[in-house]
Amino acid sequence: MQTKNILGIDVGGSGIKGAVVNIEKGALVTERMKIATPKPSTPEAVAEVFAELIGQQGYEGQLIGCGFPSIMKEGVCYSASNIDKSWKGVDVAALFSKVSGRQVFVSNDADVAGLSEMRYGVGKGLKGSVLLITIGTGLGTALFTDGHLVQNTEFGHIPFKGKAAAEKYISNSVRKKENLDWDEFGRRFNEYLEVINRILSPNLIIIGGGISSRYHLFEEHINVEAEVKTAEMFNHAGIIGAALFAKLEAGKAGALR
Repeated sequence: MQTKNILGIDVGGSGIKGAVVNIEKGALVTERMKIATPKPSTPEAVAEVFAELIGQQGYEGQLIGCGFPSIMKEGVCYSASNIDKSWKGVDVAALFSKVSGRQVFVSNDADVAGLSEMRYGVGKGLKGSVLLITIGTGLGTALFTDGHLVQNTEFGHIPFKGKAAAEKYISNSVRKKENLDWDEFGRRFNEYLEVINRILSPNLIIIGGGISSRYHLFEEHINVEAEVKTAEMFNHAGIIGAALFAKLEAGKAGALR
């Protein structure tokens, strides 16, 4: 029997969110739940919250997908910008599988959000280059060429405006920390988009993350050459994409019949 409903979990720098997703429709079938990311966000502490969230969802399935804020290769964490440095080198998929007693597939959080938008959202069926940018604690990016994902792009970490990473100049956490109004935020974000456009010349830029629902507040300052749209899934894209990623990976492994 093929699995239709899969739990998707989105691990972020400020919150860990999850819901059960209907993969055929790309829609949540349970209420989205969120638990604050523990501080410090060590593997042990986050794993505990991961298991707690599964319990809150009452999920009885055996397959879970997870988006994680890191360069991810075969379920292993290779960077730690917005999580505790002790995560580097950890097999996240193995850790979460152990604490949950399920099979957990883990990928970069922006990459799975991109998968969601390309399968169910504004990127569906599009050819050429499409870039998703998630605005949250940092800046996540997912690049697609003719629908194919280029994994772990991390364009939010390019040096920018004298900062070690662009996300230190323009992200939702920076907006809050520096008390930026929406006009200043929009101007900064457009500066970043202009650089991205010169590098990639994408056909479409999709704005995702929780702030995407407030795009109208700074949209007037966005005049980059590429077409810009908000994600249809808004801040559900990471959860939906994580569940989709789990199905795709389990299918490759022959875990689903």
